[in-house]
Amino acid sequence: AYNTANNILFLPLALLLSCLVLSGVLSWMHLQRITWRVRAEQALRAGRTTTLGLEVRTGKRFLPPYGLAFEMQAGGEKGPRVPLALASRLDPAGGETCLEWEWRPERRGETTVTLLRVSSLFPFGFLKKSYPGRLTRRVWVWPATLVYERHRLLAPARRTAGETVARVGQSDDLLALRRYASGDSPRLIHWKASARTGEWLVRQYAAEAEQGLSLVVDADRLRWPRPEQLELMLSLAATLAEDLFREGRLAWVEVVPEPARRVRRVAGLEAVLDQLARVPPGGETRLEQPAGRRVTDPGQGQHRVSFVPEGNRGVGAYLDGQRAASA
Repeated sequence: AYNTANNILFLPLALLLSCLVLSGVLSWMHLQRITWRVRAEQALRAGRTTTLGLEVRTGKRFLPPYGLAFEMQAGGEKGPRVPLALASRLDPAGGETCLEWEWRPERRGETTVTLLRVSSLFPFGFLKKSYPGRLTRRVWVWPATLVYERHRLLAPARRTAGETVARVGQSDDLLALRRYASGDSPRLIHWKASARTGEWLVRQYAAEAEQGLSLVVDADRLRWPRPEQLELMLSLAATLAEDLFREGRLAWVEVVPEPARRVRRVAGLEAVLDQLARVPPGGETRLEQPAGRRVTDPGQGQHRVSFVPEGNRGVGAYLDGQRAASA
């Protein structure tokens, strides 16, 4: 077989083809027992840069993964594509890493973060094999924050000199945990947290707000025929809700037609922002106007803040019928 020149050429060709097949099989085996997950734990805001991550984890004891590349896409099919690469080997049997990249969503609402494909250079380092990612995570983008004009009617109440603001009170809302101090009531001791940390911890409860405000967000398509004006209203509502919550003046939020929501904690505010993110781009479609709807308050009556269009581009916030803010 070695006496002719043709067989000598066929031998390297056969060796090359077998190496290609072996490379594909080893690359496929290299991806076994490797898992990945999209991390988007931070709040996503329209117009604000956020950090996303792809967590890669392996449970292999032999041949730790290396030379992997990932192609990510955030923002749907028209979003930018971002290449990510594994810089070093992962430790066998439980090694993990997180590949991060920055993304700035342009619009509020539901969007996706997709792993398009996974590429491998294993084992020779010069032949690249790609496999479909088949991983999609749906996320919500909150309305953008904006700078608005706040009128005197909605300005924070000024306090007299020497008057203190008590952030800790006797309501039913847990504010935080702190170390036990002499004179604290034994009833305030948090036994589970004390046993876990090894030191005495007592509960701190939030104080009740003196005067609460109720935001009413009505995204009816008949009231907001212009989509850009609707988006401006939702951004104003989200920004105003956050500002009032920080001041301790936000009590209720009603996103029509959903029932009113009591806002006491950060989780309640985040739930309201989720509601604003779920409003359709063209607004709500209703055959009947929600006439006579009122925010039901089991306690004292709350002052209502509603939003109305001003001209073709502006949005105004009215407190009990009086202009309080505009954007």
